[in-house]
Formats: sequence, structure tokens, C-alpha cells
Amino acid sequence: MTSETAPLSGNQRRKMKSASRLYAVQALFQMEHSGQTSDQVRVEFLDHRFGAVYEGDEMAEGDPDLFGTLLDEAVNNQARIDQMTDRALVAKWPIARIDPTLRALFRAAGAELVLADTPPKVVIVEFVDVARAFFPEGKEASFVNAVLDHMAREARPEAF
Repeated sequence: MTSETAPLSGNQRRKMKSASRLYAVQALFQMEHSGQTSDQVRVEFLDHRFGAVYEGDEMAEGDPDLFGTLLDEAVNNQARIDQMTDRALVAKWPIARIDPTLRALFRAAGAELVLADTPPKVVIVEFVDVARAFFPEGKEASFVNAVLDHMAREARPEAF
């Protein structure tokens, strides 16, 4: 059996899912700033980012199914997700006024919360980790945790 056909361990699957969440945030950010469609961005990420090597650094392999689902759900349910985010934010800071990276993060996380496939607490922890990747020295992780907790309670009250 080659390494390409060997079954993935649970840890490998978790890492791929985590990478896909990060890639989904990057893709949503890119779509907003470039005007590219979700199909264009999806192809770029799957062909050039998942597992790619740049200047000797290997990018993580992602889960293409989760990545695609998050992208599709974030686009298809953007109005609903943005409304959930707005309700979780302080009234003076509607989603249109927040950092575009955070906006993309809330859309990707909101997409996963709406899907109801992953426990809300897992979604929150995963996307707080994504926030730390983008803002390693800031207070954004605490902010993201609070907003996602509010969004999760709205999207999935039965889970709390």
C-alpha cells in the first residue's frame, strides 16, 4: 500500500479539516477583494494551495469536500449569516464595518454552524484557532470566541 492509498488517521483528517477552514476564510476574503466567483476561487485553491510547496514551505493538505461546502454555504446563505453576525456584534459595529478578514471568518464559521454537521463548540474552537493564525498578537481571538458563541446559540439553540 502506498502512502497515497493508505487510510487517513483521525489526526490527519482533523488537520485537513482545520486547513480547509483556514482556506475557506482566505477564499472568502479573496472573493470579496478580487470580485472572483466561488468557482474561480475554488479551482485556484484546489489546484494551487492544497498541499502546494512555496519557497520550500509545504502548504497543508485540505479536505476538498469541507472546503467546497463552506464556500458554497457561505455564499448561498450570506444574508442569513451576516444577519446572525450583526446581531452578535455591538450595534455600532455592523459586519460591513469590521475587518475584512474577520468578516470572511464569520461567514465561513457561520456556514459551518448553519450546516449543523459539526458540534458548535468544535466550530468555535476551530475558528478561534483560525483567528489566532491571522491575528497572533491581538485580542481578535477573544472577540471571535464571543461572536461565534452568540451565533452558535442562535443557529443551534438545541446544542446548548
